[in-house]
This record gives sequence, structure tokens and C-alpha cells, in this order.
Amino acid sequence: MERDDLIVNDSYALNAHHSEEQGRAIRKKVYMVTIILSAITAVEVGMGVMFKRSETFTWTAIKWTFIILTLLKAGYIVMSFMHLGEERKNLRNAVIAPYFLFVGYLIFIALTEGASHFGMDLMFH
Repeated sequence: MERDDLIVNDSYALNAHHSEEQGRAIRKKVYMVTIILSAITAVEVGMGVMFKRSETFTWTAIKWTFIILTLLKAGYIVMSFMHLGEERKNLRNAVIAPYFLFVGYLIFIALTEGASHFGMDLMFH
């Protein structure tokens, strides 16, 4: 019986070689993704360490900043690791837009229902 999980005669599977310039470009892209995701994470951690509830910024602004940074990071992960950034703009928007709408809806429901459960107006307080 012939195995169907091996592609024996496909030149792409056997010759996954690339030039040094392509290798440099790939490494540069990996480094950039790592640096961008690390920078966003460092900003989130720094905000968590530095800001307290009683400082200049309101707690709501800090929460929304965390939410926006997390969504930005998630979108960038999808764009880079799932190679969605290399697709056409319409396909990219068709995949990313429902994701952001759904996550935004979940955040809205969590904030409004959580606030009404405790009898508070946390979303606008």
C-alpha cells in the first residue's frame, strides 16, 4: 500500500532550499515579529506595574488600553503567523473584521452585564 502522507515527486517538498538573500529576509521578518510582539507585551506589563487605580489615569482608560493592545497583538499574530498579511486586502478584512467585531461584542457584554450584576456602572465610571 502506498503512503499518501509523503509527497515523493514534488520538487517543493524535496527542495526547500532558498538563497542567502531569502534567508536573510525570512530571519529579518522573524526578528521584527518578535520585537513588535515583545514591545507590545512590555508596554502591557509596564502599565500593569506602574499604574494604580488612584493615579492620574482612570481605571477605565487603563482597562480599555489593555483591551486595545491585546486586540492589536492578536491581530498581528494572525497576520504574521497565519500568513494572512500576505493575502489580498479584501480577504484579510473578511477574516479580521468579524473577529474584532465578535471580540468587541464579548467585551461589551462582559462589561455591561458584569456592571449590572453588581449594581454598578463600571463601564462609564
